[in-house]
Amino acid sequence: MASQSQGIQQLLQAEKRAAEKVAEARKRKTRRLRQAKEEAQGEIEQYRSEREREFAQKQHMVLGSQGGLSSEVEQQTQQKIQSMTKSYRSNRERVLRHLLTLTCQINPQIHVNYHCRA
Repeated sequence: MASQSQGIQQLLQAEKRAAEKVAEARKRKTRRLRQAKEEAQGEIEQYRSEREREFAQKQHMVLGSQGGLSSEVEQQTQQKIQSMTKSYRSNRERVLRHLLTLTCQINPQIHVNYHCRA
Protein backbone atom coordinates (compact mmCIF):
# COMPACT_ATOMS: atom_id res chain seq x y z
CA MET A 1 0.00 0.00 0.00
CA ALA A 2 2.81 2.35 0.81
CA SER A 3 4.25 1.97 -2.69
CA GLN A 4 0.82 2.82 -4.16
CA SER A 5 0.56 5.82 -1.92
CA GLN A 6 4.05 6.85 -2.87
CA GLY A 7 3.23 6.35 -6.60
CA ILE A 8 0.07 8.45 -6.20
CA GLN A 9 2.10 11.15 -4.43
CA GLN A 10 4.61 11.13 -7.27
CA LEU A 11 1.80 11.37 -9.83
CA LEU A 12 0.20 14.24 -7.92
CA GLN A 13 3.55 16.03 -7.68
CA ALA A 14 4.19 15.43 -11.41
CA GLU A 15 0.70 16.72 -12.21
CA LYS A 16 1.33 19.77 -10.02
CA ARG A 17 4.68 20.45 -11.73
CA ALA A 18 3.04 20.05 -15.13
CA ALA A 19 0.25 22.47 -14.14
CA GLU A 20 2.88 24.95 -12.93
CA LYS A 21 4.80 24.59 -16.20
CA VAL A 22 1.58 25.09 -18.21
CA ALA A 23 0.69 28.15 -16.09
CA GLU A 24 4.20 29.53 -16.53
CA ALA A 25 3.99 28.92 -20.30
CA ARG A 26 0.65 30.72 -20.42
CA LYS A 27 2.14 33.66 -18.51
CA ARG A 28 5.10 33.81 -20.92
CA LYS A 29 2.71 33.62 -23.87
CA THR A 30 0.57 36.41 -22.41
CA ARG A 31 3.69 38.50 -21.77
CA ARG A 32 4.93 37.93 -25.34
CA LEU A 33 1.50 38.83 -26.78
CA ARG A 34 1.35 41.99 -24.68
CA GLN A 35 4.89 42.93 -25.69
CA ALA A 36 4.12 42.25 -29.37
CA LYS A 37 0.96 44.34 -29.10
CA GLU A 38 2.89 47.23 -27.52
CA GLU A 39 5.57 47.02 -30.22
CA ALA A 40 2.92 46.95 -32.94
CA GLN A 41 1.17 49.93 -31.35
CA GLY A 42 4.48 51.81 -31.30
CA GLU A 43 5.09 51.02 -34.95
CA ILE A 44 1.55 52.11 -35.81
CA GLU A 45 2.04 55.41 -33.97
CA GLN A 46 5.37 55.96 -35.70
CA TYR A 47 3.84 55.22 -39.11
CA ARG A 48 0.87 57.48 -38.36
CA SER A 49 3.07 60.38 -37.28
CA GLU A 50 5.25 59.94 -40.37
CA ARG A 51 2.21 59.98 -42.67
CA GLU A 52 0.74 62.99 -40.86
CA ARG A 53 4.05 64.83 -41.24
CA GLU A 54 4.13 64.03 -44.98
CA PHE A 55 0.51 65.16 -45.31
CA ALA A 56 1.27 68.39 -43.48
CA GLN A 57 4.21 69.07 -45.81
CA LYS A 58 2.11 68.45 -48.92
CA GLN A 59 -0.71 70.54 -47.51
CA HIS A 60 1.70 73.36 -46.74
CA MET A 61 3.07 73.22 -50.29
CA VAL A 62 -0.43 73.35 -51.82
CA LEU A 63 -1.88 75.91 -49.43
CA GLY A 64 1.30 77.93 -49.51
CA SER A 65 0.92 78.40 -53.25
CA GLN A 66 -2.75 79.23 -52.77
CA GLY A 67 -1.76 81.78 -50.15
CA GLY A 68 0.41 83.47 -52.79
CA LEU A 69 -2.53 83.44 -55.19
CA SER A 70 -4.86 84.97 -52.63
CA SER A 71 -2.42 87.80 -51.90
CA GLU A 72 -2.05 88.39 -55.65
CA VAL A 73 -5.85 88.48 -56.08
CA GLU A 74 -6.10 90.86 -53.12
CA GLN A 75 -3.51 93.16 -54.69
CA GLN A 76 -5.32 93.15 -58.06
CA THR A 77 -8.61 93.90 -56.30
CA GLN A 78 -7.09 96.87 -54.50
CA GLN A 79 -5.69 98.19 -57.80
CA LYS A 80 -9.10 97.91 -59.47
CA ILE A 81 -10.79 99.66 -56.54
CA GLN A 82 -8.26 102.51 -56.75
CA SER A 83 -8.78 102.78 -60.50
CA MET A 84 -12.58 102.91 -60.11
CA THR A 85 -12.32 105.51 -57.35
CA LYS A 86 -10.07 107.68 -59.52
CA SER A 87 -12.44 107.35 -62.49
CA TYR A 88 -15.43 108.22 -60.25
CA ARG A 89 -13.75 111.34 -58.89
CA SER A 90 -12.63 112.57 -62.30
CA ASN A 91 -16.00 112.01 -64.04
CA ARG A 92 -18.47 112.83 -61.27
CA GLU A 93 -18.91 116.53 -62.07
CA ARG A 94 -19.24 115.99 -65.82
CA VAL A 95 -21.87 113.23 -65.39
CA LEU A 96 -23.88 115.33 -62.89
CA ARG A 97 -23.88 118.34 -65.25
CA HIS A 98 -24.99 116.16 -68.14
CA LEU A 99 -27.85 114.64 -66.09
CA LEU A 100 -28.98 118.06 -64.87
CA THR A 101 -28.90 119.41 -68.42
CA LEU A 102 -31.03 116.54 -69.71
CA THR A 103 -33.45 116.91 -66.80
CA CYS A 104 -33.84 120.67 -67.01
CA GLN A 105 -34.01 121.11 -70.80
CA ILE A 106 -37.52 120.27 -71.81
CA ASN A 107 -38.48 120.55 -75.48
CA PRO A 108 -42.23 120.02 -75.73
CA GLN A 109 -43.21 118.27 -78.95
CA ILE A 110 -46.36 116.62 -80.18
CA HIS A 111 -46.03 112.92 -80.54
CA VAL A 112 -46.08 111.58 -84.07
CA ASN A 113 -49.05 109.34 -83.38
CA TYR A 114 -51.23 112.18 -82.09
CA HIS A 115 -54.02 113.16 -84.51
CA CYS A 116 -55.81 116.40 -84.08
CA ARG A 117 -59.51 116.01 -84.93
CA ALA A 118 -61.20 119.27 -85.62
